[in-house]
Amino acid sequence: MIPRAAASTLERLARGFPVVALTGPRQSGKTTLAKSVFSEKAYVSLENPDEREFALQDPRRFLQRFSNGAVLDEVQRCPQLLSWLQGWVDERGMMGDFVLTGSAQFDLIAGITQTLAGRVGRVELLPLSAAELVAAHQAPPNLHAAMFQGAYPALYAREVSPQDWFANYIATYLERDVRQLLAVRDLGQFQTFVKMCAARTGQLLNLTSLGADCGISSVTAKQWLSVLESSYIVTLLQPHHRNFGKRLVKAPKLYFCDVGLAAWLLGIRDEATLETHAARGALFETYVITELLKQRFNAGQPRDLYFWRDSTGHEVDVLIDTAQGLQAVEIKSGSTFASDWTSSLKKWKQFAGDEAVQPSLVYGGTASYARDGVQVWGWQHVDRITV
Repeated sequence: MIPRAAASTLERLARGFPVVALTGPRQSGKTTLAKSVFSEKAYVSLENPDEREFALQDPRRFLQRFSNGAVLDEVQRCPQLLSWLQGWVDERGMMGDFVLTGSAQFDLIAGITQTLAGRVGRVELLPLSAAELVAAHQAPPNLHAAMFQGAYPALYAREVSPQDWFANYIATYLERDVRQLLAVRDLGQFQTFVKMCAARTGQLLNLTSLGADCGISSVTAKQWLSVLESSYIVTLLQPHHRNFGKRLVKAPKLYFCDVGLAAWLLGIRDEATLETHAARGALFETYVITELLKQRFNAGQPRDLYFWRDSTGHEVDVLIDTAQGLQAVEIKSGSTFASDWTSSLKKWKQFAGDEAVQPSLVYGGTASYARDGVQVWGWQHVDRITV
């Protein structure tokens, strides 16, 4: 197992909350991490039909088996159990009593919000971060390899090609999660929808255009997108709420939660294709955004990443509210620094004034240095940006 940065966060939350929830996409390593950190606890998967029926039919006796608490995997399969769990942990008064994991945050988080408010500490686990892979000496040798392979743990633990693994991942996801969460009659049409979303990673979301390209209404597109978001296939970056005297773009930007999956959906089957692909810039932006998200999630922080764009074309790829002020991050896929890359950051800094801290720029090269009042980071050093 590759050591996960979120392990220390889970341990910290377990000291202050009776319940710890670990959510994230399928195959991101949730079960492995939970069993590793809480190895002394019993493990029960509610995907097991016998265990699920037991929990549904007699939840009190189901919970009574665990005198030392338990890791309850895929708990969204039995949401009724959460109400019983509330009374159970209140009565016992033990911190870190139960650990819940789940892949469909829509159902799980709705249940937690309603029944376990104030009793649960939550960690969202995305696939492996670049820093985790470097620490385990398993980092891909170059940027295109990192973008092509993505970061799902299975791709680093088995001898399986990305194209084989992603094909089966999507097939399983469509057959399993979509049928559970959404009454989609035509799975082929939904798969087309997922691919069209991949073609829009790094772009402003236009539901009307997305729906039209897939032959569905914007209402249906919004519903289907919510399923992709709740299953951690995609994430939406919201525009920052401050306009600094300018009219803001109000639409969010769409990103995939794993750049390798987005590349596969775009038909990219080798690193060489990625080098010259029209979507290379958008995929690099997706890579950087997800690395920043992983850094926040692994520390137990809310996502709180934004972008900024006004109606006159001024734009900053990422804005982060930090204790020191607003941190702006620009993303450029080129491997050679160009002097005009910092122009948008300088313009934004004029708008933000005293609220701005030193901005950062991440590019496709490897060197890191300061230039024109901007901290420039090579692609493998995204984790050094303070979020």
